[in-house]
Amino acid sequence: MSYTYDSIASLHKAIPPFSPYIPVALLPYIAFILLTATFALAFYFSTLPKTAVPLREVAVASTASVLGGFGVVALFCSMGVYV
Repeated sequence: MSYTYDSIASLHKAIPPFSPYIPVALLPYIAFILLTATFALAFYFSTLPKTAVPLREVAVASTASVLGGFGVVALFCSMGVYV
């Protein structure tokens, strides 16, 4: 399995360029929607009544966390910081 530089360079030139599944132009809008939903869920979480078994609290907090994570990544990518 010894490849030469020329064989690897020709393979590199032969493959198609990367194209994302989500258009880059939509990333700012996706980030805005996800982060707005995160803040809305955080407000809703702060108004929930405290119960002995916090199943609803865990569900709301987990959803907000996931939306916030994807929202921050979309925001970074829309600003040109590709993480």
